[in-house]
Amino acid sequence: MRFNWNYDYVKGSKIAYIFSIILTVTGIVSILALGLNYAVDFRAGSNVDISVSKEITTEQIRPIVADLGVDEGDVTITPGAERVNVRFSNELDETQESTFKQEFSKLDSAASYEVNTVDPEMAKELERNAIYAVLIASIGIMIYVAIRFEWRFGLAAVIALFHDAFVVISVFSIFRLEVDLTFITAVLTIVGFSINDTIVIFDRIRENLRFAKKTTKADLRQVVNSSLAQTMTRSLNTTFTVFAASICLFIFGGESIRMFSLAMVIGTLFGAYSSIFIAAPLWLVLKGKQIDKPKTAAKASN
Repeated sequence: MRFNWNYDYVKGSKIAYIFSIILTVTGIVSILALGLNYAVDFRAGSNVDISVSKEITTEQIRPIVADLGVDEGDVTITPGAERVNVRFSNELDETQESTFKQEFSKLDSAASYEVNTVDPEMAKELERNAIYAVLIASIGIMIYVAIRFEWRFGLAAVIALFHDAFVVISVFSIFRLEVDLTFITAVLTIVGFSINDTIVIFDRIRENLRFAKKTTKADLRQVVNSSLAQTMTRSLNTTFTVFAASICLFIFGGESIRMFSLAMVIGTLFGAYSSIFIAAPLWLVLKGKQIDKPKTAAKASN
């Protein structure tokens, strides 16, 4: 069964722009007001991940934490049926770590522990390197697209990529989801997935431009709409495949990759959305200004 994908995508992009602007502003406010919920990877402290054989409550853990001599306000306890996570804002020394394990073993003798500690300098370096990774990847993509196509394609693609990355970051900030190293991996994977989808659309636009009239904005608009319709089946099939795999990872995967798979679920959807309703229409806006210039120059000469 074949679907008719003929639709005025450029017209629909106006609603998409409004939605994206609202989401971006909300994300900026959330990040400025609340920041990101960094895991121990990006902030100093100790993270104790415990596999338990029975359910342990927060009330049972708090006396153990109090006996360690640390401020309870700097400790986050996340209980669960199979795993318990206790995050300390300060680094535990060997005595505190040993005492914690001994006291917790009284609650569950079968418990097993995984302790990760990050010092302040390492946390800052990891955060800095994560930002550099996203920026360098985006700049490299822009240069590649600009060389292969033209600078307008490159600029539109990078704006769409930043949109996708920032949407995922905003969602994690708004809902206070934990940001760790796997989250950065997910953001870079989303950037790669999104640019792949965008390039397919841009390649079809470039191919159609060779055989189409390019005298007015309406001509360019028709090219963009036709190109999106022609690549829609491919875009949706690719998106669904990655989305289905990410959902399965989120549901059946372990705790260590849960935030990675959730970021992939969000990013996959917005990656397809931005390629169709952000990147291609934005290129049309930039290209349309080039068409307007000769008309402006002709009027000035008259």
